[in-house]
Amino acid sequence: MSNNKRWRVGVFLFDDVEVLDFAGPFEVFSVTTLENGEKPFAVETVSETGKMVIARNGLKVQPDYSIDKMPQFDILIIPGGLGAREREIHNENVIKWIENQKQNVQLMASVCTGSLLLAKAGLLKNRKCTTHWASLERLEKEFPEVNVKQNVKFVDDKDIITSGGISAGINMSFHIVKRLLGEKVARKTAERMEYDIVV
Repeated sequence: MSNNKRWRVGVFLFDDVEVLDFAGPFEVFSVTTLENGEKPFAVETVSETGKMVIARNGLKVQPDYSIDKMPQFDILIIPGGLGAREREIHNENVIKWIENQKQNVQLMASVCTGSLLLAKAGLLKNRKCTTHWASLERLEKEFPEVNVKQNVKFVDDKDIITSGGISAGINMSFHIVKRLLGEKVARKTAERMEYDIVV
């Protein structure tokens, strides 16, 4: 992909979303800067209704858009957390939206139990994927058609990338930066964030 492209990144939010699940990728893509000073990623947030969400441990976040009024994103990040595995997985409106977004985005990525939402939407059928270690068994049991990988930070299956729990979303995001913009940009971003990565 060309280095002069600008990708629009959407980060999905919901009540009881795990904070680092969305904040980690948000930070990586927001901080990424090219040598000429340009920002290759425009990062925005979206929730079902566009109203303020209350993330894990009470953090209040105001999304930029609702799913009905959002722009078209190139990359869509689906985080996890208690809200994903206990409520959003049963939210037919959200699951249908995720399923439909697969047709619109270049790349869809999940963090932690966000993979359960992708699986529920039918997007992980016959694909390799991963999730938080505590939900690996649930992912395998509820969605036997998926190929669950253990003991990995993330799994890259072409246009869908899934990561392990919480901080693993940062590793996944650096992988996406490397995949789109090269190792040098990924390493420079990690240096700016004082984050150790293996690329």
